[in-house]
Amino acid sequence: MLLCGAEPDAVRPAAPLLRERLLLAPAGVRSGRSGKSGSTERWSVLVPEGRPWLEAGEPVDRVLAGWATALAVGVSWPVLALWWDADWAGFTLASGFRRQVGYVWLADGTPAGEDEAMRTFAARLGLDPVLDMEALEALTRPDPEAEARTRLLGVIAVLSRSGLTLPAGLTPGEPAARLREAALARPDTEPVEWQGRCDAVRTEQGTAEGRPAGPSGSMGPAGPWTRGPGARVLVAAQLAAGVPLALWGLRRRSGGWAFAGAVLVAQGALGLAYDRMCAVRMRARHR
Repeated sequence: MLLCGAEPDAVRPAAPLLRERLLLAPAGVRSGRSGKSGSTERWSVLVPEGRPWLEAGEPVDRVLAGWATALAVGVSWPVLALWWDADWAGFTLASGFRRQVGYVWLADGTPAGEDEAMRTFAARLGLDPVLDMEALEALTRPDPEAEARTRLLGVIAVLSRSGLTLPAGLTPGEPAARLREAALARPDTEPVEWQGRCDAVRTEQGTAEGRPAGPSGSMGPAGPWTRGPGARVLVAAQLAAGVPLALWGLRRRSGGWAFAGAVLVAQGALGLAYDRMCAVRMRARHR
């Protein structure tokens, strides 16, 4: 599953770019602890309806990490991917163009990550540097009674202090089919599906022209920089990051990373096209 640090209205226009059938649901209020007193943001959860990691033997961790990276680029909120299989479990946090951070446990709960990753994880999410960090550090120490699923539940418990509230039945470690059933049973769950490039163009064009992309006026996946100098900086960064990432994924035969790179390239190319389209329209209006 993917946990997004934003409300569903903000996640909705970005999620279809993954080109996967997903279920979107609210997951609580995210309290701000990063210096803005009283600031709050929403949590949302995305549950995949398919199982792409079964294709060509692609590991689930690479697929979810690729999804998180592709979804986090160009938005102002973080994306946390939680994944598990018969051999291990873990999480990956993606935030803009920053380097990913994550942690892994073997199936029996044996820690297999770096302690520094937990500290970076807590800092990027604005978690309490004392209480929350103490609980996260406990997850990096050996515990013969804690299996991988218990470790993931420990991460969720820490995030619940900052407002995360997973819908009933959406529990890390559960089979994919059970997660989908639990998500579909909620009245506030909605399907999100790629509808083709034309829908993506309409979404991005709406934000470029100042119209809200979502029903509540949320910006699209490119955020507020969809035209002008800011847009060109973001587009250049997307292309610069996407091309080598896609090539690296292809060389490593990693569908997840290759897909993330392809999404970045596609977003950059669309952003460049929109910027040029807006420039042409502006010149036409001034003639």
